[in-house]
Amino acid sequence: MNFKPLNDRILVKRVEEETKTAGGIIIPDSAKEKPLQGEVLAVGSGKIHEDGSVRAMDIRVGDKVLFGKYGGTDIKIDGEDRIILREDDVLGIVEG
Repeated sequence: MNFKPLNDRILVKRVEEETKTAGGIIIPDSAKEKPLQGEVLAVGSGKIHEDGSVRAMDIRVGDKVLFGKYGGTDIKIDGEDRIILREDDVLGIVEG
């Protein structure tokens, strides 16, 4: 299925976090939290202002982003867990 977010929304695939701590302790699935980092899969056209102008998105497909714990909407696309966020829900782009 192809999915195109509208306006200032983005589609993100969560990036899996480490299952082992730096000390070598394995974290069981029941103790893990959902990752707060993801890869951008699709972006909308941008935020529409009251005067009708559109501000282009600062986020691009392929960017790695950090987002808040309670931001976005969890969905399933083709059986895969994804999250839809507004550009304002993104805390920053991870570089490097």
